[in-house]
Amino acid sequence: MAQASGLDVVDLTAVGLGTEDPAEDRLEVHETFEANARAKARWFAARVPGCIVIADDSGLEVAALGGAPGVRSKRWTGSVTTGEALHAENNAALLRALADVVDRAARFVTVMVACDGVHEWVARGECAGRILGASDGTGGFGYDPVFWSEELGMSFGRADRAEKSRVSHRGRAFRSLLQRLSSPDAFRLVDLNGGLH
Repeated sequence: MAQASGLDVVDLTAVGLGTEDPAEDRLEVHETFEANARAKARWFAARVPGCIVIADDSGLEVAALGGAPGVRSKRWTGSVTTGEALHAENNAALLRALADVVDRAARFVTVMVACDGVHEWVARGECAGRILGASDGTGGFGYDPVFWSEELGMSFGRADRAEKSRVSHRGRAFRSLLQRLSSPDAFRLVDLNGGLH
């Protein structure tokens, strides 16, 4: 998406920050998506002067759970597992929490922040849907197999990449962010998440 806009997009390895710093783990401690995204964008922008760094924080908000898992989406269960095992634990916990709930409305949210060390631009993207009673499909990652997209008429677990990109909360946030950048072709964007290419 970014390259199609004529932007020079690079990842952290290209700017010499490919090795994970333990300090990064202490950046996502805030209570809102925006605060977490700002913390990451500012931290990395300080390490790559002359670039605009784009960071985001994303998660799933379930109305019946008061917006949980929210900013804790990745580690909602407190599990120390990783990868597919972590996704399976989170999904199982979510389905248990909603076992007797009728209103299963939910949304994926992304807040994206661009920072050049002085200026910041913020954009938000959302994708509405509901939580299914069981996993449906094996595509995507995280909560995708239990999330039904109202716009697609299918679970994110069944949607292919192009279908999901069309309604993606991250895609919407990024398109909105591009509109907020004054002259995006004048900057080199550093993508922290590897999803803007």
